[in-house]
Order: sequence, then structure tokens, then C-alpha cells
Amino acid sequence: MLGFFETFVALRFLRGVKKTKGFLSLSTLISTAGVAVGVMALIVVIGVMTGFDQDLKKKILSVNAHVVVLKQGASLTDYSKVAAQVKAVPGVVSASPFIYTQVMFSAPGNISGGVIRGLDLETIRQGGPQALEVPQGRFADLAESTPEDPPRVAIGNELARNLNLNVGDYLNVVSPLGALTPMGRLPRMKAFRVSAVFHSGMFEFDNTLIYTSIPRLQEFLGLRDKVTGLEVGVKDIYAADQVAQAIQEKLGPGFITRSWMQMNRSLFSALKLEKIAMFIILTLIILVAAFGIASTLFMMVMKKTRDIAILKSMGATRQSIMQIFILEGLVIGGVGTTLGLGLGLGLCALLKKYEFIKLPRDIYYISTLPVQIQGLDLIFIIGAAMAISFLATLYPSWQAARLDPVEAIRYE
Repeated sequence: MLGFFETFVALRFLRGVKKTKGFLSLSTLISTAGVAVGVMALIVVIGVMTGFDQDLKKKILSVNAHVVVLKQGASLTDYSKVAAQVKAVPGVVSASPFIYTQVMFSAPGNISGGVIRGLDLETIRQGGPQALEVPQGRFADLAESTPEDPPRVAIGNELARNLNLNVGDYLNVVSPLGALTPMGRLPRMKAFRVSAVFHSGMFEFDNTLIYTSIPRLQEFLGLRDKVTGLEVGVKDIYAADQVAQAIQEKLGPGFITRSWMQMNRSLFSALKLEKIAMFIILTLIILVAAFGIASTLFMMVMKKTRDIAILKSMGATRQSIMQIFILEGLVIGGVGTTLGLGLGLGLCALLKKYEFIKLPRDIYYISTLPVQIQGLDLIFIIGAAMAISFLATLYPSWQAARLDPVEAIRYE
């Protein structure tokens, strides 16, 4: 345990030579700055990686369900009965039918491929998926069309821009799942009216997805009372795997359940692996700074050889001398970590507030760098920085402790 003597001497040693008395020596400043830069880089990069991961989850769940229930090899017909069974499973909040199929979109002079999703009327009247922004039109209008009117749709803002469409315009939807005729299978085509433009924040969805009501989509595709499956909402999104397994067991064979984690497992596994890799790589910056701490302590031992010899002659033990130099290294590491913590959190706050780094949305899914700092990440970073700083002090401190006072002052 450190006493007053060891603490006092360590802080005195950290003050430079007489010419720079009252100021930290240049080597100490450089070592401190190295630790600070390493900690700052770690905080910013890990914060961006965590923010990207959380933002991507939020955007995926703004369109996709927590759990999807499908019938193996067929469409779902008795979905009301199946939905009642699913709602009885603990942890399930909601279960509603949906239709999902690939189609082609065409407007005057433009054509694009994508997906059309059918939602139940209750979900549409509530404003559609809760996480979607609707800057133009009203999502609830999709439920108000009559059989005599063209079906109404909500389209992504990027798709609206590409096809040059606004609320009130029409677009043709072409489905390859057409009727079988003597001439072969002919595609279905129908004019839909744009009633809303939504924004999910994810380029892939905003550029390829449109919504309409289940009854109008069933009419267009000739599905009668069939749907693709059920979208299930759960209380805890991170327990979706367990809930999906419970639903599977309740429904029995013939049904397939997939959680959002399973459907996006490869993407989030890659993000997690990248986060770990970046932590390891950037920790090397702190490791390089640790060599600076070690060299500073070696230089200090060389400069303070006479002082160490005098202290040992006055009765200071090897343990006290070792503690003095360990404390010096920890002070350098602690100050550097504190500075890096402040700089890193400050830079993350600026990135989050002003979003001055822009990204191409069609490549990175998002348009700006999201930042999210988690307490556990900060604990790991601070712990790693202090552990490396401590290890860097051991050998120089041991060298100082084993110094022979007689040899040190022989030629003084």
C-alpha cells in the first residue's frame, strides 16, 4: 500500500530538472499525449461502431418484424386462428398478417424493381410501422380506397425521387405471378395511386419498398384470403430468438419461425467482429504509448540514480523505490487516459450533434456517422489503458529498486 513518502517522492520526481522546475518534462508530456491520443481514438471508433450497430438495428426493425411466422412451402390461409395461438405465447405483443412479393414499378420514362408489402387495415389506420417517418401524405389513407378506385400505396422517398413521383401521382405495378393462360403465364399489371411517401433512413428500403393494404394486394395478386405469413412483435427484441423458438414449439411442424436476429445474423456478426478487431488494433496505439512511459521511467532512473542511492542509504526499501516509479507511470497513464476520455467524449458529442461527416447512403445504408457511447465500452477502454500503463512501469521500477547505492554514489 502506498504511503505519504512514496507518493511525495514520486510526484517530486515527475517535476523536470531544475531548469524546468514547476513543469512536467518533455518526455513525460510526450508519453501522456501518446496515451491520450490512443484513448481518444478508441472511444471515437468504438462509439461510431456501436452507434452504427444500434442505428442499423433500429432501421431494420422499422420495416421488418421482430419475428416472422411462415407456413412451410405454402401461403397462410387460416391466419386468424394461427395469430390467436401466437398471441398466447409469453413475450408476444402483437401478431398481424402480411404479404411480401417482388414486383416491378414503372412510371412515365422510368422503371425499377422492388418489393410490395401488404399490411392489415388496423396497422395502416394506426399510421403504419411506428418507426417510419411520413414526410408527405398520410399512411392511413391506404385503408380508405374503395374497390372502384385504384389501390393506394406508400412509397419510399428514394423510390419517389427516382421515379419522379409525388403524392397523388400514379405508378404501374407489374407482378410476374400472373394468371396461367393458353399463351403461358402472363404478368399482372395495375395502376396504383401514391398516397404517402415514407422515410426509413435506410437506403435499401427507401429505394425498393412500397406498402399497400392486404385486401387490395390480395385482389391484385389473385390470392383470395391467403397471406405470406404473420409479423410478430415482442416485448424484448433481444429475446426474439427465444420467443421464436417458443412459437415454433406451440405451432408444431409445418411452420417456420425466424427472428430478426436470425434473418440478419451474418450482418451483425460481421459488425461485432469488426468492433472487436478495431478495439484490438487501436489498443496497439496505447501499447506504443506504453513504450513511451517505459522509456520515460528509464530516463528518470538514469537521471535520478544519485537520488535513489541517497534514499536507499537513508533507509528506503526496495519495495518503496519500486512503488515510487510504479506510481509515476500510473500518474502519466492516468492523466493521459483522463485527457483522452475528455477529448474522445467531446469529439463524439460534436459528431452526434453536428453530423459533419457524410456517407454515401447507397453504400453504407446510412447518410451520417451515428455515435453511441456505452458505459461498458468506456470501462473496458479505461481498464485497458491503465493495465497497459501499469505493465509498462514494472521493469523500469524493478531496475530502480535493485540499484546498489554504493555503486551509484561511488564517483559522486
